[in-house]
Amino acid sequence: MTIAINSQLSMTTVILMGKASMTDTKLRTALITGASSGIGATYADRLARRGHDLVLVARDRDRMEATARRLRDEAGVAIDVLPADLTESSDLARVEARLREDERIGLLVNNAGAAGPGGFADADIDAQDRLIRLNVTAVVRLAGAVVPRFLAEGDGAIINIASVLALAPEIFPGIYPATKSFVLTFSQSLQAEFGSRGIYVQAVLPAATRTEIWERSGRSVEAIPGVMEVGELVDAALVGFDRRETITIPPLPDAAQWESFAAARQAMLPNFRQEHPAARYRQ
Repeated sequence: MTIAINSQLSMTTVILMGKASMTDTKLRTALITGASSGIGATYADRLARRGHDLVLVARDRDRMEATARRLRDEAGVAIDVLPADLTESSDLARVEARLREDERIGLLVNNAGAAGPGGFADADIDAQDRLIRLNVTAVVRLAGAVVPRFLAEGDGAIINIASVLALAPEIFPGIYPATKSFVLTFSQSLQAEFGSRGIYVQAVLPAATRTEIWERSGRSVEAIPGVMEVGELVDAALVGFDRRETITIPPLPDAAQWESFAAARQAMLPNFRQEHPAARYRQ
C-alpha cells in the first residue's frame, strides 16, 4: 500500500495536528492549475467525484472543456474553464483576480509546472526564466491572491505539488529540483504562519509519475524505473490531505525515514543562533 508521510516532528505539523477529513468540511470550489492533463486532470476527476465544483486552469482550452463535459455528466458538479498561460503576466493576473474575488473557492491546487531538458551548463536562460515563472512565481502569486481572503474567512486550503527532487537535487540536472525545493519550503513556511488561523497547506512530493512532463522535457518515461501511475499518486496524496499532513511523500515506504530527517533538521535549529562562528571554523 502507498503510504503518505506526515512530518510529525516538524514545526509546521506541530501547529496543525487535526485529523479532520476533507469530507468533514463544507465542499467548496477547487481551483486547479495545470488541469488539462496528468496530475491536474486527475485531481479534477477525484475532487469532482467528492462533490467539489471546479475551476480548471491551463493553456489547452479544448482538453479542459472535454474534461469538464465528462465530469459534469459523471459527477454532477459545476465546472468553469479558465484558459491561461501562467508564465504570461496578464493571464496570471486574471487567475489571481478569480481567486481574490470568488468566495466559493476554498481550495487552491497549485499543480502547473514544467521541467526543462538538459542541465545548466548550456541552458537557455530565457527558458529557465519561464520555468521559474511557472514553477515558482505563479505558485507564490496565486497563493498570495487567495490567502488574505482565506484568513478573513478563517478557512481554506492550498495543495502545492512539489517533488522528491526537492530533497534529492543530485538526481536531476538543471534548475527543476531547485524550483521544487522552493515549493516545499514555501509550503512549510505558509503552514507555520497560517496553520493556527484556519488555513491548511499541504506539499505533495511525487517521484517519477507517468505524465506528459517527460515528453515535454525531452525524456522518455519508458527509460525511467519505478514510474508511478498518476491515479495512484493523486489518490495517495488525497489520503495525506484528509489526514491534514503538511508533507506527503506517496512513494516513500518507511515513514520513519522522513521523521528522522525532520528530527535532524529540528535538532539543528537551536544551534543556528550563535554570536561567533563554530569552533571548527576558527583555526
